[in-house]
Amino acid sequence: MQFTLQLPILGFESVTHMELKKIDDIFMRLETMDGGPSFTLINPYALREYSFDIPTSLQAAMQIDQTTNLLIFNIVILSSTIEDSTINFVAPLIFNTDNQTMAQIIIDNRPDFAIAEPIRNYLKGQCDE
Repeated sequence: MQFTLQLPILGFESVTHMELKKIDDIFMRLETMDGGPSFTLINPYALREYSFDIPTSLQAAMQIDQTTNLLIFNIVILSSTIEDSTINFVAPLIFNTDNQTMAQIIIDNRPDFAIAEPIRNYLKGQCDE
């Protein structure tokens, strides 16, 4: 599914359109339409309790209300092993599937969200180190 950015992805301000592709039930791939950067995304709700407020101005720009179909994903920085890969919980990506808009926001003042949290923290005993 293709999306138009309402707010840019940090560091990629010139990117205006992206395509979201499903890998499996937990991971997605986000690619630019012109062959530029791509990102591996993860469904945070498959790992942990995760909630935050979407700023009112962004709700208006993306036409979000109580009935809007939203997807929330976080960028994963892949390492040589999945256990050493990290998740950015501070800057989620929000996708409105009703009108194909998306944005990245920054969540301030949440000590329970890290910018580079290892996936190993969520593997529940599958990683014995």
